[in-house]
Amino acid sequence: MLAQLKSGIKFNRQELSGAFGDIGTDFPLITAMILAAGLHTPSVLIMFGVTQILTGLIYKMPMPAQPLKAMATIVIAQQVGGPILLGAGLAIGLVMLLLSATGLLKKIADYIPKSVVRGIQLGLGVTLCMLASKNYIASAQWQGYILAGASLVIILFFIDNKKYPAALILISLGVIYGLTFNTNLESLVGTVGINIPIIEMPSIENIVAGFMLLALPQIPLSIGNSIVATRQVAKDLFPERKTLSITRIGLTYSIMNLINPFLGGIPVCHGSGGMVGHYTFGGRTGGSVIIYGSFYIILGLFFGDGFDQIVHIFPLPILGSILFFEGLALIMLVKDQLDDGRALFIAIIVGMLAVGLNYGFFVAMVIGTILHYLPLKFSAISKK
Repeated sequence: MLAQLKSGIKFNRQELSGAFGDIGTDFPLITAMILAAGLHTPSVLIMFGVTQILTGLIYKMPMPAQPLKAMATIVIAQQVGGPILLGAGLAIGLVMLLLSATGLLKKIADYIPKSVVRGIQLGLGVTLCMLASKNYIASAQWQGYILAGASLVIILFFIDNKKYPAALILISLGVIYGLTFNTNLESLVGTVGINIPIIEMPSIENIVAGFMLLALPQIPLSIGNSIVATRQVAKDLFPERKTLSITRIGLTYSIMNLINPFLGGIPVCHGSGGMVGHYTFGGRTGGSVIIYGSFYIILGLFFGDGFDQIVHIFPLPILGSILFFEGLALIMLVKDQLDDGRALFIAIIVGMLAVGLNYGFFVAMVIGTILHYLPLKFSAISKK
């Protein structure tokens, strides 16, 4: 059984580099959610790591588990409490289980054209690049720009280097910088201990409140990016994996969120951006997400009580540089629409709406799908 689980999974320096291809998205969001919702830090970190390892073993490709972005945004902005957040995780897990088991998820996915998927990825890529440049790189003032500039140069020179993978160099430099300038090692060592997840029992009231406040805004983004776009990216990057279905992705999405709330874990999803991030920096098998998950488990088990100091070891400008390249890689996926003027127009419209509007991903997905099925001609922009 163990041999079957490990089959096709590699652990090498490329997988180790790819393991940190999505840290620029995940780590800051997880940190902000822990602080905003008053969550039990070890539980969040350990369960986040467990979901990574499970997806790596199940899919044997860099299939990520990520914080739910719409939920995270609302939790951080409105300081939503932990019990409601955990209730929302259980609620969205139940919704995805229903959609997957009944086949409705596949039917919805079948109606969403590839041009709309590319538009969603374009919008997400632009959003990540803006987040990286405005929030992360600029967070440390002039030092941040120096760190980011050096990081971008390193990425450009080493992005395809198998001997010296870019992400390993960046993370190593970031840790050295953080330990030197941002962290009190004596205080950090004093917080080391052994922690385990706590048992939680979401109440009916918190499940309902979580569904109304957090799950409803999240569901359209999850269908568009976490499931449909993730399946498309998997087909792009791993065309030999023909058995990866919408239903399967929906079921693992559901299962993660049916387990996490009872052990203090945050709601999670899959994501096209995460898969692109792991792949861009070297990940080709489930080894990258297993390594990544192990990193969070170690943090939660032994450093959970000192997490407020751990966060300073990973400078935001360096995480922002990784995130920026993840966003660029997502944007570049739209290139396969260049030969079809109508499809390209729809992808651009969807991307612009996704970036510019509240609940933009849902609005963009609906409008883009309607445009695809309308009998309109785009002769002015179509290829002649």
